[in-house]
Amino acid sequence: MHSILEADVVVVGGGPAGINAALAAGRQGARTVLVERYGFLGGMSTIALVYPWMTFHTMDGKRVIGGIAQEIVERLAARGASPGHVRDTCGFVHTVTPYHPEVYKLLALEMLREAGVKVLAHSFMHEAVSETGIIRAVRLATKSGPVELRAKQFVDTTGDADLAFFAGVPVLQGRESDGKTQPMTMKFRMKGVDLQAVKQYMIEHPDEFYRKTPIDELEELPLTAVQGFYKHWKEAGLPINRDQVLFFTGPGEDEIVVNMVRVQGLDGTDVEQLTEAEELGRQQVMMIADFMKRCLPGFAKAEITQVGTQIGVRETRRVVGRYALAMEDVVEGRRFEDVIARSGYPIDIHDPSGKAVQAAWINGDGAYDIPYRCLLPKDIDNLLIAGRCISTTHEALATTRLTPSCMATGQAAGTAAAMAAAQGISPAEVDIRSLQETLTQNGAILV
Repeated sequence: MHSILEADVVVVGGGPAGINAALAAGRQGARTVLVERYGFLGGMSTIALVYPWMTFHTMDGKRVIGGIAQEIVERLAARGASPGHVRDTCGFVHTVTPYHPEVYKLLALEMLREAGVKVLAHSFMHEAVSETGIIRAVRLATKSGPVELRAKQFVDTTGDADLAFFAGVPVLQGRESDGKTQPMTMKFRMKGVDLQAVKQYMIEHPDEFYRKTPIDELEELPLTAVQGFYKHWKEAGLPINRDQVLFFTGPGEDEIVVNMVRVQGLDGTDVEQLTEAEELGRQQVMMIADFMKRCLPGFAKAEITQVGTQIGVRETRRVVGRYALAMEDVVEGRRFEDVIARSGYPIDIHDPSGKAVQAAWINGDGAYDIPYRCLLPKDIDNLLIAGRCISTTHEALATTRLTPSCMATGQAAGTAAAMAAAQGISPAEVDIRSLQETLTQNGAILV
């Protein structure tokens, strides 16, 4: 026998997009339920150690992400759990935003409780009950048995478009030429790193690091990110298909998070391939940690302290929506009348089969608009999409997938879902000007 629960808005997926969507809906007065399969919230930010958040700013330092995302940063900072937005010392973007993931897990729950949102953790969505273009319910497998969760409006923040896929929404996956997706990465933390020794080596050997690294400013800047050690990596000859070392500092003074594992050619929506990716990722973690201890300055006393609960997934399904954001929209800094979020993060494609990363920066004022139509899937009238799986091309996904952008689209989707539920209309019928006004009143940056 199913337990049956009812709500105005159901958000499936408790990552940053889902947290912000549920907060936005709850604050609008909608009876909101947030569904999460793990026992804690935070999605890739906590499950897979995707750290730090990058970026809230354009390359010129103009902040383009606000609203709930900025509120979370400020509340973390008030608890000593984030320094706020600080310079990116590898120079790929202007700022990064370090945070303490354990504090974020708890803060998210506290904020959701404040907003009156019901959280169902340890709940795995496995079915969508839909008919004639409407989702009636989602079905969950839980410790206490099956649960059927009914609602007026649904928001898919699963990252993999699970809800949309189960409801029959058309989806795409990977690049157009061969369907291959960006590689998966198993991130891990190390402590005992002498970051001053790392910084000194960078200052003395600037040619061994990423060309945008602000070497001349390193004496004054706190070290936040390191990209390079090209000579050391090449000489090591590890069987990992990438061309550089990449790690980020914090949250502790001698801690780093390593972003170097590269698992290619496997499908993150296929259970057997995802299982294989987990093993391959952990094998690479051990190889990389050993290399860093043996070969890199400052790492002689370093040790692994944490490996991701699961492998980090950059790209799987994305919905076919009413508009697909394209690479040209991003690099041209295109504006849209139905803008619901902006982003200053560049195109950042980790090669699905090669070693390199393809990057393209944003022209104009350094930011681009994300239109509301990217959140509206085809074929289902009471569903919104937010986060990594919104409607884009393969190339544009390489920027919209970043956490601050996901937070911003989450707030927009949750706000629109609450408005649609209150008015008894579909999300496509929500007045875009009213939606934009509400988002702006709640701190979102749309201009």
